[in-house]
Amino acid sequence: MAETRYTKDHEYIRIEGDTGTVGISDYAQAQLGDVVFVELPAIGKAVTKGGEAAVVESVKAASEVYAPVSGEVVAVNSELEASPGTVNEDPAGKGWFVKLKLSDAAELEGLMSEAEYQDYVKTL
Repeated sequence: MAETRYTKDHEYIRIEGDTGTVGISDYAQAQLGDVVFVELPAIGKAVTKGGEAAVVESVKAASEVYAPVSGEVVAVNSELEASPGTVNEDPAGKGWFVKLKLSDAAELEGLMSEAEYQDYVKTL
């Protein structure tokens, strides 16, 4: 079963083997409002933990989606370019942004579990 970890910036990464699927949490999409545009990186791009992995624009604001870990972009969800609202409708499913080949699995240690993240969100 895939393990999902979260950042304090409301990104998630769902780990399957040495690959992680990155998106934003349900809390984040609710704060953004209606997503109207998504900018995805090129496949093969190297991203660093905390660096920009994608950009999401809503009717309220434009925000960076930060990489929860370092790695290489091995897939992008190009369907979001035509249907950016998918991020609002299904952020943890069809609304993912990129898939990363992890360069250092130890970076996952600093991320929150689902339960820790839910507790964190309650404090906001």
